[in-house]
Amino acid sequence: MAIPERLRYARERSGLTGAQVKDRTRIGQSSLSEFESGKREPSLSQLQALARAYRRSVAFFLSDQPIPREMVLWRERPAESAEEVEAHFLRLCEQYRNLEVWCNERASGRLPDAEGTAEEFDYAAAQALAIRVRGELQLGDRPGHELLRVLEELCGVKVFHQDFEPTGTAASAKSESFGDAILLNASSVRWRRNFDLAHELFHLLTWRIFRSEKDASSCVASPREEKLATCFAHSVLMPADTTRAAIDIRARDGKVSLEALFDIARQFDVSVEALLWKIHFLYNRGPEQEDETRREVDRARALAPVLEEREREDTKPPLRPERYRALAVKALRRGEISIGRFAEYLGISRQAAMTYVEQEIEDDEEVPIAPV
Repeated sequence: MAIPERLRYARERSGLTGAQVKDRTRIGQSSLSEFESGKREPSLSQLQALARAYRRSVAFFLSDQPIPREMVLWRERPAESAEEVEAHFLRLCEQYRNLEVWCNERASGRLPDAEGTAEEFDYAAAQALAIRVRGELQLGDRPGHELLRVLEELCGVKVFHQDFEPTGTAASAKSESFGDAILLNASSVRWRRNFDLAHELFHLLTWRIFRSEKDASSCVASPREEKLATCFAHSVLMPADTTRAAIDIRARDGKVSLEALFDIARQFDVSVEALLWKIHFLYNRGPEQEDETRREVDRARALAPVLEEREREDTKPPLRPERYRALAVKALRRGEISIGRFAEYLGISRQAAMTYVEQEIEDDEEVPIAPV
């Protein structure tokens, strides 16, 4: 694609109107129309302004390669500003990839691919996949405490946190250029984010099973796929044997108190609602008891302010993960990026970026690990 087509594509993917582009770039709508029709070319400064507005790199518009296929899969796509959220997410993924390349530090591990077809993939397959993932990633008996770190540091999954509505949704993306990525809602408490992380992990693992080349650039998973993802998330975060043992040790006469359930949920770093539904399936409570489980979930939500031992006003996670920020600092110190680009990548002012280079470190400074 030439520059005009790429400009039009980027604007449409960002969801911005011509008037909104004018407000953000001070480029008139008539000029923008001429750029997109190829009647005249934008100057470098205008191209840079458009790149910032569309959350793209200037290199994207100058490339002669085919545009990479970009798809964001939502549990529930935001009703407002979805395109801007997606554009920001994909831009962060691209920047993360650039930092890995500049620092020559691509993650050594990778996610296992699920096998099968969409038609034959069922709950048993989702549970089997969860068991396989827990084993291959060595997540232990209480995976909720390790999942994010393992996915980011060992598997190279790019996990970002952003505020968007509705709060009970999340997204994932897979690309040949940047790999696997997940977008979580920063407004959710940590244990809700844990569940969303495991839920979106299912979509990444089964991407080639449920996604086709004809899918739209952004889409919403089907209800059936979402149910399978929920089953997978339950199985990953709450291993059957370990969860049953934790429940049975607190049970009396075939019942367990809500207070005990909150303690167990805290141990696995999941919500008590998720734990109650795990119990529903773990102890073979049939469809006729679903209404009873829903009432128990409602009761648990009502008592959460009293029985929840974890801080509900959980500190919001930063937009960019620790590994991303560490790579940015490393790239700056190695001279791979400028102060201006470093500030852009971290979303900080140029003045704040200067503090990262004020303290010099010798390139050959080392720490001995054994007696010489």
